[in-house]
Amino acid sequence: MTASAVSPRHARGFWVVAVTFLLVMAYSTVPTPLYPLYQAADGFPVSTITVIFAAYAVGVVASLFLLGHISDWMGRRRMLVIAILVSALSAVLFMVFTDVAGLLVARVVNGVSIGVLTATATAHLGELRAQARPDENVIVAAAVAGGANLGGLGLGPVIGGLFADYLPDPLHLPHTVFAIVLIGLAIAITLVPETVDAAPRAYRPQRIAVPRGARSTFLTAGFAAFAGFALFGLFTSLAPSILIGTFDQTAHLVAGLTVFAVFGAAAAAQVVLGALPQRVQLLFAAIASGTGLVLIALGAVLPSLPLFIGGGLVAGAGVGALFKNALAAAASVAEPGKRGETLAGIFLVAYLGLAVPVLAIGAALTVVPQTTVLLIFATLVAVVTVFGALRMRRSIR
Repeated sequence: MTASAVSPRHARGFWVVAVTFLLVMAYSTVPTPLYPLYQAADGFPVSTITVIFAAYAVGVVASLFLLGHISDWMGRRRMLVIAILVSALSAVLFMVFTDVAGLLVARVVNGVSIGVLTATATAHLGELRAQARPDENVIVAAAVAGGANLGGLGLGPVIGGLFADYLPDPLHLPHTVFAIVLIGLAIAITLVPETVDAAPRAYRPQRIAVPRGARSTFLTAGFAAFAGFALFGLFTSLAPSILIGTFDQTAHLVAGLTVFAVFGAAAAAQVVLGALPQRVQLLFAAIASGTGLVLIALGAVLPSLPLFIGGGLVAGAGVGALFKNALAAAASVAEPGKRGETLAGIFLVAYLGLAVPVLAIGAALTVVPQTTVLLIFATLVAVVTVFGALRMRRSIR
């Protein structure tokens, strides 16, 4: 079949997958501004919120390791449908349970769905775009995939905040609505062209599929992804508590908009900077990440809410550029037939960055004041993001 014959279907399929990617990722962060409501209902401390959030990240990491790569031989479309339906199952669990144990289970299940989704959807988008626009630079598909990923993560808290402040029963209604939406998305995905020939093979857990000569590139990209997601972990787990404890901001929509500002800036930076040379993008990533994290720390100490949110915007833009280039670097060294496995590897490293620092924050909060923990965390993340961006920049000829 010629490229011109398949272009229209693949072009439409590309945008169906992109919108699906955006909305499934959005649902994964809908609970972020709702955590204070769960906390009030069940009476658990702030440190428990980090454990609940980390349960999600653990689900993502486990899923990436066990399932994130199998779309390479089971097919992209089939695995996307499975991922969406697992996300719908997590919505049902959120409807039923509001205590800590139930939240932990629901978050793990939701994390499992995201682990399957991220690598599969990113690979599927790249392949659909290659069929629709064979002469186009691969960075375009990477930008759309990164924008859907991070844009969805930012959109979710806004939706959750709107439900919490303006609609009834915020601990149940958003999950009911999303369960219906997710089932509709699963049906839509069945109409998208498949880009992988299914070839049954013996199952094995995830391996990092990188050509021997490209391991340095992959490791540098993985380090950058780990560092960037550490910043995201801070905002998606603790932003609502910081807003209440430090700035006396109790509106759930404000919490949602704060998280959206970080992820929205990340997604916007990926699109706006897409036409610039990679070395310029990575220099921007280093400067913006470092500057933004300094502003976040100053905002917490003074305290100044505009500085805190402004720092989140600047740092989010820097991390967005960093993550997009990390994804593009990983995709560029993937061997034919192993794109999903290579991307699953980079997402595995990234979500470890989401889980490990947040667990450390939760442990520290039991003995150290919240502002002190934030200052230490911001300093460490500033160092590793700047280093990661500059290291990637040096690797580009």
